Amino acid sequence: MNSHRTIVSNSRTSPLNAEVVQYAKEVVDFSSHYGSENSMSYTMWNLAGVPNVFPSSGDFTQTAVFRTYGTWWDQCPSASLPFRRTPSSFQSQDYVELTFEQQVYPTAVHVLETYHPGAVIRILACSANPYSPNPPAEVRWEILWSERPMKVNASQARQFKPCIKQINFPTNLIRLEVNSSLLDYYTELDAVVLHGTKDKPLLSLKTALVDMNDLEDDDYEEKDGCEMDALNKKFSSAALGDGPHNGYFDKLPYELIQLILNHLSLPDLCRLAQTCRLLHQHCCDPLQYIHLNLQPYWARLDDTSLEFLQARCVLVQWLNLSWTGNRGFISVSGFSRFLKVCGSELVRLELSCSHFLNDTCLEVISEMCPNLQDLNLSSCDKLPPQAFGHIAKLCSLKRLVLYRTKVEQTALLSILNFCAELQHLSLGSCVMIEDYDVIASMIGAKCKNLRTLDLWRCKNITENGIAELASGCVLLEELDLGWCPTLQSSTGCFARLARQLPNLQKLFLTANRSVCDTDIEELASNCTRLQQLDILGLKQVFKTVRIVAPL
Repeated sequence: MNSHRTIVSNSRTSPLNAEVVQYAKEVVDFSSHYGSENSMSYTMWNLAGVPNVFPSSGDFTQTAVFRTYGTWWDQCPSASLPFRRTPSSFQSQDYVELTFEQQVYPTAVHVLETYHPGAVIRILACSANPYSPNPPAEVRWEILWSERPMKVNASQARQFKPCIKQINFPTNLIRLEVNSSLLDYYTELDAVVLHGTKDKPLLSLKTALVDMNDLEDDDYEEKDGCEMDALNKKFSSAALGDGPHNGYFDKLPYELIQLILNHLSLPDLCRLAQTCRLLHQHCCDPLQYIHLNLQPYWARLDDTSLEFLQARCVLVQWLNLSWTGNRGFISVSGFSRFLKVCGSELVRLELSCSHFLNDTCLEVISEMCPNLQDLNLSSCDKLPPQAFGHIAKLCSLKRLVLYRTKVEQTALLSILNFCAELQHLSLGSCVMIEDYDVIASMIGAKCKNLRTLDLWRCKNITENGIAELASGCVLLEELDLGWCPTLQSSTGCFARLARQLPNLQKLFLTANRSVCDTDIEELASNCTRLQQLDILGLKQVFKTVRIVAPL
């Protein structure tokens, strides 16, 4: 079936109101999915085309499923601490971007949810046409609809039809952002339908004016993002008031003013910097930028933004650039210039889904960030395999996330050899690794302090690799072996894990059909700290075993 069709609207508003209704043509980017990189089951790619399941309800492999749900993911040992100054309005955890055949002025976006609906919290449209041979001079993202996470007390299928705002440019690139924290199970999405007109709606100007003037501070909208548009202007304003008439601020200790300003968001800090010279000085103090979370402003952050933040970030220790820089917003040279000035004190660097990264960027990170302990490259699936070799120079690393990357075995062995202080390692869905037993053996030999390990969907680890891992990493508190089909209970590998890893708090054995009652009994007897156990899809477990875990 075709992925789009054209119909004429029944609306009598205007004779020009010919409406185009399209299903998504392609899935071009996403942050995570439950499925495998080499399969269609439970993957984001299922969102392309006409519905596979809807209006049926239930758990179907032909749908799109993100990797997590609920709050437990943030409560396990591998969870990272949240960034300060993250706006309360930014609640997105995952995203998926879809293209459509024709550019239209959107009048509606319908999401076909087939199981545990309610995760979608934001819908955006982009001015760029991914199918145009000429790159646009300017790329804009506009929020069509947004809402804070809300509990939906139903698990059945629904057609989600939020009331979207009109925008003043045509689009064929739509982005859904989700938050699954309130769900009782994985949300499943079947298709996305874009309604729109080829001609600009007559009411678009009026609607835009209302949207811009009626924004509420409590609404989940784009006000903070708009402030990032003019970040350079905010910090370079020359029209600053002269002292000494700064009210009571002149009488407050410098440290107290800094403490007060710590409670402001980044855009608010930009605004306050314009009020007077005293507050401009405080707002530009590098101590205000020890923790810098730029992910909420991904839609507008660019090289210019980084340039004007640069002088204030010389002491930055935690930096979050996840989701930023795509479609030319941040260049390799712009990122490199920023790190050469601001990288020396960096301890934590979040770069999830930052597709501007290349071999040069990782080389700059390895050279400019000698104190780096935490590096997240999750879903940076466009990074070339040779780039990962630079990570081996970061000998102080304690946390490394390589989920859904193209890291190869040679580079990973080098990283494990030189980064012996690793405590948290994620290798989920790394399909370029040829022999996971070799990797597990190296981990067991070199990473004695390892506390968490994600091997989700590793394709060929066997009982031999598990034996090396369990004997060498006795401090493990979290182990994800979900969808590892080559592990067989008959070899005793799961019982060995239970006996040798008594500190386990989280264990995933998802979809391993060989796990049996004996394995569960071994876990109950030996892993008394176990709090999260995923045995979804098991066929050989018949007894109910009570596992006592501390609250």
